[in-house]
Amino acid sequence: MIPLRDANPTRRTPYVTLSLIVACFIVFAWELGLLASGGDAALEDFINHWGVVPADLTAAWARGDYVSQQTATLVTSQFLHGGWFHLLGNMLYLWIFGNNVEDRFGRAGFLGFYLLGGALAGLTQVAIDPTSTVATIGASGAIAATLGAYFVLFPRARVTSLVFLGFFYQLIDVPAVLVLGFWFVLQLIDGLASLGVIQTGGVAFFAHIGGFVVGALLAKVIVTVGARRRGPSAPSAPSAPAPVG
Repeated sequence: MIPLRDANPTRRTPYVTLSLIVACFIVFAWELGLLASGGDAALEDFINHWGVVPADLTAAWARGDYVSQQTATLVTSQFLHGGWFHLLGNMLYLWIFGNNVEDRFGRAGFLGFYLLGGALAGLTQVAIDPTSTVATIGASGAIAATLGAYFVLFPRARVTSLVFLGFFYQLIDVPAVLVLGFWFVLQLIDGLASLGVIQTGGVAFFAHIGGFVVGALLAKVIVTVGARRRGPSAPSAPSAPAPVG
């Protein structure tokens, strides 16, 4: 099931979502330039420097070095991608679901939410395998947080999805709660299956899982706090009695 668009209009232009997409494409173009000029070694050095390497991050924090380049990778890694499929798949999900979350949280609020969600998602992957020397890259964790928020905020929104039935496919409108719930269950299954398996690269399933859970919890907290600040809704005025006569 691949989501293609949602029937959930926004009230304003999603400048932050668009800027994040553009930034990811610019950084990917830089990666392609490094690959063309310096080969695989240059690109690998770049990814290892700006991606999250769990062993390097845990070593830095063990020294008490919390304000460091290793800590910064929790954010910089969100703009790196390992190939066209990785990039385009992430940007599709960000465009479909990010604009509505931005519309609800506001531009500054969404930017902070996105970066924080991505950082916490990265930490989830680090916690699962803190000695790994494989760099984790991609916007997937931050986007997973966005999906979690969408799951809480717009569960009934209709999402047009491409569903494969063997050799055939069909476009159907599915509630977001089913589309995103199905996606999350797949991440759980694949994540649990990957435990104990030696990883030499691939998908950071626990970044997806952690990001989704963090995004859903943050959205729930934000909605709850907002409702409390607004206070109880004022009771509607009683209607005037109908004239008789």
